[in-house]
Amino acid sequence: MAKFAPEVYEAAAREREVVLTTTGRKTGKPRRVTIWISTDGEHLFVRSGEGLKRNWPQNLLANGAGELRLGARTVKVKAAHVTDPDKARATSLLVRKKYGTWVKPSKPGEPLTKGETAVFELTHAG
Repeated sequence: MAKFAPEVYEAAAREREVVLTTTGRKTGKPRRVTIWISTDGEHLFVRSGEGLKRNWPQNLLANGAGELRLGARTVKVKAAHVTDPDKARATSLLVRKKYGTWVKPSKPGEPLTKGETAVFELTHAG
């Protein structure tokens, strides 16, 4: 798994919103969306609070790549859908810490929340 430069993790921790560009799975055209990002300092995660029904997560599922703009910096990314329930729940705690306590993680044994079903880990695409 390709790591980012430390400045990318720092920007992900600092920036409230980032711009993710995916390739439309039907149109093949660039699609930009402003979203939240979370990090534990070693991994980057994005997720859709509405689950997988939105276009950008479906585009990532179809293409597995995109471009991320964090402030003035833009990096190419690979996206892996997080399907491990424990790892998906852990991202809820990162999001909650950064964006507020209204983010409610599911508990072990419970179904994942919509947001937890649409978590993607981003790695450097080189």
